[in-house]
Amino acid sequence: MAWLWGPLGPGQTDRTHISYTAFRQQVDDGNVQQVKVVGSRIQGQLASSAQTSSGGKSRSYDRFVTYVPSFGDPDLLETLRSKGVTVQTEPQSNFSWWAILLQIAPFLILIWLGWLFISRMRQQGQSIFSMGQSKARAYDRSEEGTTFEDVAGLQGAKRELEEIIEFLSDPDRFQRLGGEIPHGVLLVGPPGTGKTLLARAVAGEAEVPFFNMTGSDFMEMLVGVGASRIRDLFKEAKKAAPSIIFIDELDSIGRRRGAGLGGGHDEREQTLNQLLSEMDGFDPTHEVIVMAATNRPDILDPALLRPGRFDRRITVDLPTKQARREILELHAREKPLAADVDLDELARGTPGFSGADLKNLLNEAALLAARKDRQRIEGEDIEAARDKVLMGLERENLALTDEEKELLAYHEGGHTVLASVLPHADPLHKVTIVPRGKAMGVTQQLPERDKYLYRREYIVDRLAVMMGGRAAEDLVMGTSTSGAEQDLKQATQLARKMVLDWGMSDRFKDISFGGRSENVFLGEQIAQQREYSEQTAREVDEEVQKILSDAYGRAIGTLGEHRDGLDRLAKELLEHEEIRGERVLEILGVDGERGTDPDAAEEDGPASRHDGDGRPEAAAAGADGGRAARGGPGDGGAAGAERTAGPEQDAETARAPGGSSRDPAG
Repeated sequence: MAWLWGPLGPGQTDRTHISYTAFRQQVDDGNVQQVKVVGSRIQGQLASSAQTSSGGKSRSYDRFVTYVPSFGDPDLLETLRSKGVTVQTEPQSNFSWWAILLQIAPFLILIWLGWLFISRMRQQGQSIFSMGQSKARAYDRSEEGTTFEDVAGLQGAKRELEEIIEFLSDPDRFQRLGGEIPHGVLLVGPPGTGKTLLARAVAGEAEVPFFNMTGSDFMEMLVGVGASRIRDLFKEAKKAAPSIIFIDELDSIGRRRGAGLGGGHDEREQTLNQLLSEMDGFDPTHEVIVMAATNRPDILDPALLRPGRFDRRITVDLPTKQARREILELHAREKPLAADVDLDELARGTPGFSGADLKNLLNEAALLAARKDRQRIEGEDIEAARDKVLMGLERENLALTDEEKELLAYHEGGHTVLASVLPHADPLHKVTIVPRGKAMGVTQQLPERDKYLYRREYIVDRLAVMMGGRAAEDLVMGTSTSGAEQDLKQATQLARKMVLDWGMSDRFKDISFGGRSENVFLGEQIAQQREYSEQTAREVDEEVQKILSDAYGRAIGTLGEHRDGLDRLAKELLEHEEIRGERVLEILGVDGERGTDPDAAEEDGPASRHDGDGRPEAAAAGADGGRAARGGPGDGGAAGAERTAGPEQDAETARAPGGSSRDPAG
């Protein structure tokens, strides 16, 4: 403390502070013996004690301190000399605590930030020297509670993965026949279909160490960290062999190299190169299997997908009707369901839903039931949850005029009449003019079964149903509205697919003009290539126009034949706002029995799958928005002599003029 005490000097605290007037009085009285002047500060010693008062109290002092006024006192030195006062002077000190603090403050802040950084890394079990170490989380069977019994459906995928586990537990069974351990297993499928759940089930079933990482765990700000973590991960796995490594979201590090216009991402490419090296450099004695999951296999590097790295590709597709039934049963175990809840009907009415969508649907139904203080989840809650998931919340604050409501009722009525009377259309589920999300009204159709192939008759009926809203507007109101925007867009897109891809036009039979169907991303394919001439393009446009004109003519002709039923339906829609499909058939006087649908291959049948761009789905008739944007036939091949279309996108139809709603199958 000497350096702290030094600038103050000894005895600085026992002096009495007096006014300058009192000081001059003592000088004039000759009672000042000596003074010391430092700048404007004067401190001194009296010849004899004097009295001063402070706060109403009087006390004596003989050592004092005071300050020269800012305007100065030129007579002070002469007065002190005449009174015989000993005068000492010292230069004023430039010492300042604030100046010192400002100088050392930056260094103190840097020291504090460094200490904070190091302490936080220690809390996370890291250090600057361990940044390149793997972040893999190791599971053991006793900690991971998920097994294959907790995975509904996906029988083929589970069979493949069970075989992998058996190989690790009893390799001699396979090796005596010359079989080698697969180096990699790639799980491919849309989001929410259960890829990560399958990996968790493998972790719970396998009696070997299981290391889990996501692709983003390898990426850091510093170049080379990802490659270092790959090396460390495989080093740990080889030490614990036989073992399994699971990398989720593989596309985050496995993207095709050199895909960007300006070159690749150095850190990602170094990480991918290291992964390729580790997978291809396996010692045959190291029983390590790499599992990975992605929903973007189209952008993965070809070197990653070749045999010797990922030997097996397991497609985890959207569930079929039976699989949806099993998934619903699984998630309904701990949910009390009322007697009117039919899981078979719910499974039929949710084509295109993934396992995650079905779980969310039941959870929303439970929340709605709890909001109404019910003891069980009723069918009404399931239906409301389904509408909420498909189309969004009701827009209660939307005020429509009577004229707008009438237009909307006839628009939806046009779709509904055509969906009810056309022979190849999917059965009608319900129609509503209650605005939900961005949809002003919705007509829903549910297929009788999952469909994988579509005949031309089905697609033509679908186009007619799409045109039903616009045709009803023209027929009844003599006008057109913006509510048919999505109808026209989707009808045009479907008609163009018929001409370009499926050879379903009169002029272009049995020929496909579609370009390459690869997914577009920067650097690989910026624009879709056209593989036909300008003259052919003009003829294609004419064929598309002809197909749409025929669909519109068929729609307006059919509505003219059922004009009375259309009026009755619109009137009841204005009164009740929502009508079930059975009631619609009663209003129209239409027999709902359609018999066996010849337009679709049976679910899981031998001819039910084709190697197209799409995936198996349940399609529905035309739409203005909502899920209709994904409903119906898409890319695929044909079988037999009949002209058919393979599946492109999954959906059951929800038509909504003037808007669209969320698609849970996406």
